[in-house]
Amino acid sequence: MTKTIIRNGSLIDGNGEAPKQGQIIVIDGDRIEYVGDEDRYAETGDEQVIDAAGGSILPGFIDTHVHMMFEFSPVHERLATPFSFMYYRAAQYLKATLEAGVTSVRDALGTDLGVKKAVEEGLIPGPRLQLSINALTITGGHGDGYTVSGNVLDLLPSPYPGMPNGLCDGVEEVRKKTREMLRAGAEVIKVHATGGVLSATDHPEFTQFSLEELKVIVEEGRFRKGVKVMAHAQGAEGIKNAVRAGVHSIEHGIFIDDEAIELMLENGTYLVPTLLAPVAVLETAAETGMPETAVQKSREVIQHHIESFQKAYKAGVKIAMGTDAGVMKHGTNLRELGLMADAGMSPMDAIVASTKTAAECLGWGDRVGTIETGKLADIIIVKCDPLKDIHSLADNDNIQVVIKGGKVEKDLTA
Repeated sequence: MTKTIIRNGSLIDGNGEAPKQGQIIVIDGDRIEYVGDEDRYAETGDEQVIDAAGGSILPGFIDTHVHMMFEFSPVHERLATPFSFMYYRAAQYLKATLEAGVTSVRDALGTDLGVKKAVEEGLIPGPRLQLSINALTITGGHGDGYTVSGNVLDLLPSPYPGMPNGLCDGVEEVRKKTREMLRAGAEVIKVHATGGVLSATDHPEFTQFSLEELKVIVEEGRFRKGVKVMAHAQGAEGIKNAVRAGVHSIEHGIFIDDEAIELMLENGTYLVPTLLAPVAVLETAAETGMPETAVQKSREVIQHHIESFQKAYKAGVKIAMGTDAGVMKHGTNLRELGLMADAGMSPMDAIVASTKTAAECLGWGDRVGTIETGKLADIIIVKCDPLKDIHSLADNDNIQVVIKGGKVEKDLTA
């Protein structure tokens, strides 16, 4: 098999070190064979060469909170859309995500095992997927599609084969639903520990599930398959309940307080901030038919969200990049880095949060997240300097080359 050499670029390897010049990356199959000084590698002359043309070379980015099966749309459109159509749309969403430079994602509900299989077998292009299948939620809580009219309108239909419904109340129901998600192929369990912005009958500060229920969810994942739990948690009490129960990552974390931060530091809990989510709700409300309740709640929480992120970052909480893509358009994921930087994170820390730390959050730190010998060849080339202008990553035309597992998935230089 022909090897590939990437040269003539500034290497930002994902470890947080200063960019390196005069380095090459050699790809053999799906792996990185060599990273280092160009003059120390003996070329055979048979290698394929990719010229970075003075741009920046980075690991493929990782979005730890996406919903690949949908983009928020008006109610009338959802009601008029045949069930199977969502899979054809999802193929476009997956491709757009990959071409934005995101080579791995953690799906936070809605994507079933067949979609992952289609990507892995090369039927459709897309990022590497880690699945939660569906989220666990309480009756009347975030994720319950019950509306104030008494009708039920979910963002995605469930149950259907391979997609169990996530509604559950009480310890034994919670235990059974966790087992159903594991049976359906969940690699991480998603739980709604608080209310949310998009749900009509609750508020982000409302607490969902008891501490005992949350502990059962964590126990089932850990004892049966070693599966971790990610918790949608926006209110302070719900965040603290989730951390005390042993949840692996807090999603959103809008109303984090000092006690929650101390607990997260003590337990090594990750924060996935998704700063883009409420911003996108306000930007796209008219176009997508966002409920007025969601718009009002987004306006209410947006400054709290930024302040909570700032407190967690300054305290040293582990932060992994996530966007809630699906609430906004897929392929716009890298806007999140600019928002993190605007809130005070250094550009390099934003890159590390989106590569190395994100990979560690997924439990994939030994496979992806940094450009190192032996790891999967997930590499992107950008024609900008993200350390000087982190917002430039949000322009997909700046993402010149995307390589996933050694395969070139996008090449604007060709």
